[in-house]
Amino acid sequence: MLQDQLQRPLRDLRISVTDRCNFRCTYCMPFDHYDWIDKREILTYEEICRVVRLAVPLGVRKIRLTGGEPLVRRDLPDLVRQLAGIAGIEDIALTTNGSRLSGMAGALRDAGLRRINVSIDSLDPERFRRITKRGDLDDVLKGLFAAKETGLAPIKINAVIERCVNEEDILPLVEFGREHDFVMRFIEYMDVGTANAWRLERTVPKAEILERIGARYPLEPIGRGEGNAPAVDYAFRDGKGTVGIVASVTEPFCGTCSRGRLTADGRIVTCLFSRTGHDLKARLRSGTGDDEIREWMAAVWAGRTDRFSADRLHAIQSDDGYDPEQHDKIEMITLGG
Repeated sequence: MLQDQLQRPLRDLRISVTDRCNFRCTYCMPFDHYDWIDKREILTYEEICRVVRLAVPLGVRKIRLTGGEPLVRRDLPDLVRQLAGIAGIEDIALTTNGSRLSGMAGALRDAGLRRINVSIDSLDPERFRRITKRGDLDDVLKGLFAAKETGLAPIKINAVIERCVNEEDILPLVEFGREHDFVMRFIEYMDVGTANAWRLERTVPKAEILERIGARYPLEPIGRGEGNAPAVDYAFRDGKGTVGIVASVTEPFCGTCSRGRLTADGRIVTCLFSRTGHDLKARLRSGTGDDEIREWMAAVWAGRTDRFSADRLHAIQSDDGYDPEQHDKIEMITLGG
């Protein structure tokens, strides 16, 4: 079985299908100007499927499609259908801002999509607009309920919680999820990329999020799904569902991370906080054979030593502290979630 230097297998592949996005969320893409990837440099669906077929023998079983905003990529259900036909792929999921989901949920479901995560950081329309810069909450909610009507399940709502921005949305989001049978996932604000000017004091830690929820709705810990999921799950004691928290900053889970990433322009990235990636596209477009590419991909993963979040926490707790400006990283809009 393929493992990296810390004995972590490759099980999940997160594929960014585009760096384009119709939102400008402050924690992801706070740019006045961004140099979009030339469309000729974006991987075709055929190239993406070739990579997935080569990754299956290396251990990949799950695919998550990301962006940018993946639903701005034309004919995305076609890609889902092709991926669903690849032997060995057991699960295909999608992360989206939901703004275009109402008109596409049925086609995605019919193509083979089963799970979906929708990003909603506030249920207050004005605050939602401030966070996303361009987003219309009504459009997102229409997409969310359209996905539910098609039978996509589970449907998870992702919310990045940032100090002095949307802490007050934690309980309303919990109550919304409980009412409509959606799974809430709260995510600690973290320093993905460099453009968001992250500071630790703007992170609302997992312990505080749990305290806010538990004071109203008592919780019981469940743990991480399959032992390696990003979120730690908790069940409501009254039996009305679950909630998850992704605590990359205060409770790093590097030791069980089995996620590789493929950027829209064809780079293999082995950590969400990577400085750079490994150029796969050049090999795909140079006539390199499948066996050679697969061996190269295996070597990339076998050499992996990433444990950025654990190192960051160690630095935060040290006398020297942690300076995010000393760590250049690929921007979220380029890398995908």
